[in-house]
Amino acid sequence: MSFNEVYITNTAHFFPNDPVSNDEMEEYLGYINNKPSKSKRIVLRNNGIKKRFYALTKGGKPTHTNAQMTAEAIRNLFKNNPEGLKNLELLSCGTSSPDQIMPSHACMVHGWLPESNAVEVVSPSGVCCAGMHAYKYAYMSVKIGNVNNAIATGSERFSASIKSDVFEDEVQKLIELEENPYISFDKDFLRWMLSDGACAFQMSSKPNADSISLRIDWVDGVSYANEMDPCMYAGSEKEDGKLKGYLDYTPDELLQKSVLSIKQDVKLLSENIVPLGGRGLKDICERNGLDVNGIDFFLPHMSSEFFKQKIYDRLTEIGLHIPWDKWRTCLSEIGNVGAGYIYLALDELFHSGELKKGNKILLLVPESSRFSYMYSCLTVV
Repeated sequence: MSFNEVYITNTAHFFPNDPVSNDEMEEYLGYINNKPSKSKRIVLRNNGIKKRFYALTKGGKPTHTNAQMTAEAIRNLFKNNPEGLKNLELLSCGTSSPDQIMPSHACMVHGWLPESNAVEVVSPSGVCCAGMHAYKYAYMSVKIGNVNNAIATGSERFSASIKSDVFEDEVQKLIELEENPYISFDKDFLRWMLSDGACAFQMSSKPNADSISLRIDWVDGVSYANEMDPCMYAGSEKEDGKLKGYLDYTPDELLQKSVLSIKQDVKLLSENIVPLGGRGLKDICERNGLDVNGIDFFLPHMSSEFFKQKIYDRLTEIGLHIPWDKWRTCLSEIGNVGAGYIYLALDELFHSGELKKGNKILLLVPESSRFSYMYSCLTVV
């Protein structure tokens, strides 16, 4: 059986509203207990983020849903050919912050695209790797000839989960108990890193005739959940090292413990995210016959600039040295958009004018939720 080549023929993004500077963040997210965060300055100094986007007004009023932003990114793929959306055969949408538990995120995105036809939809779950799982499903569907074209998306609307009102009940409970009226660092840490936005890739079994395309050479991934504890989680709490899900809490407990907020075990993250990512990349390069010396552009997803030197050092240590001039990141300008970040980084490169035919691009996406990773190699044609 022969398989199709798969090409990314276009990319497009959508950000809600204007970028938000470091000084403005709490004007959008709000102050917890009417006091500035104690950890904000420390976290921002380490993560290197200067701007991010929120689907909020100042004061915290929502402006867009996740599904709306994703639909707008898809529409932007076809801004020069609005009728092209009618030829879509598959919609594969990854996110870790859907607007609801049911219906699925992809169904909601499709609902915001009334100009499209009836199509297959799929909604991979997860955190940062969810976008890459959507990417792989679309890639495989075109690869085996199930469809001739597909759209894959990565998006997030984190702002709804990090607004101050999410934590107010917890803080008020601490005040009643005469304890420290601040949320714990594992929750406050992520408030200064996360960002909203959406990006879409158009995939086809045929490359563009008059402009560049990106041939997807391979997509691969690995999970270390069999040996690692949960590190980033939401809708649950860590009790004795195990996760207790939101369905096992009373309605009062959900509020008092801000169970639905996003948490990060910072110590577990810092000790494991880089070493395991290097281990996975080394194994996958060997399996796919990739020599990193042939890579022209390296796009790593990082939650923080804090990890940049650590990743560089780790890759060099294990024989996968990638010089700095091949690295491309946009974290400082857009923040951590989770499942959407790697899409947005590749979108920026695709439209940069830097790419030449024959260039090779390597994508690396870590997911700290329980330590899983996705990798992909592409060639400019």
